[in-house]
Amino acid sequence: MTEIIIGILIATLVVGLTGVIIAVLLSIAGEKFKVEVDEKEIAVREALPGNNCGGCGYPGCDGLATAIAQGEAPVSACPVGGEAVAEAIAAIMGTEVTAGTRMTAVVRCAGTCEKAVSQYEYVGPKSCSLAQNNPNGGAKACTYGCTGFGDCKAACPFDAIEIIDGIAVVDKEKCKACGKCVATCPKHLIELIPYESEHVVLCNSKDKGIDVKKACQAGCIGCGLCARNCPEGAIEVTDNLAHINYEKCTNCGACKSKCPVKIIT
Repeated sequence: MTEIIIGILIATLVVGLTGVIIAVLLSIAGEKFKVEVDEKEIAVREALPGNNCGGCGYPGCDGLATAIAQGEAPVSACPVGGEAVAEAIAAIMGTEVTAGTRMTAVVRCAGTCEKAVSQYEYVGPKSCSLAQNNPNGGAKACTYGCTGFGDCKAACPFDAIEIIDGIAVVDKEKCKACGKCVATCPKHLIELIPYESEHVVLCNSKDKGIDVKKACQAGCIGCGLCARNCPEGAIEVTDNLAHINYEKCTNCGACKSKCPVKIIT
């Protein structure tokens, strides 16, 4: 019996000593390999909304928090949080908010069901990306036009897009310019423009004017009247399509008034 008790005590002592040794080794390793934590980075991350949309250009809110804490991104870099989040982060970083340009998405297509010509009846999956496997990427005669199946709407985390009369329409008040719709659209119809901009060319067709008119009543014919009459030189016509340079545009409205097909709205 005594031998059994001694054996138990020895086993207990060995286990105890082993535990102490492991604890000491772990403590030493933890101290040697510990990662320094930036308290500001943690605070900034907590202030961010957590949508992880990538609209800031960084890989989610964690990536943006790191960039802000390291001074690589402005405190107003989050397009979702807006002014309130920017001010909270500025207080954490001990800086002032640098005013940024608010952006919004716009779908460059006005080819509604009434205006766009349909070449056939589409019966496939209601997906813009899958429809690209069909002629013209969908039933519309315009190869460049909005398919209208709502891939962008499904991708928008802010419910800022609706499909109205066959085309996607962005609610600029809800839009946070995260860019997910831009990345999702297979026809590259969506772009981000300044929120304050009052004019946009609602067309993406690069066809010649005569072919545009055959496919849609609401397409840019590339006549160049808008470009010739813009006092700021803010419009260029490339590949039969007018496009506004918003860094030069002053919202004077000359382009809209001169457009013969009323595609600048």
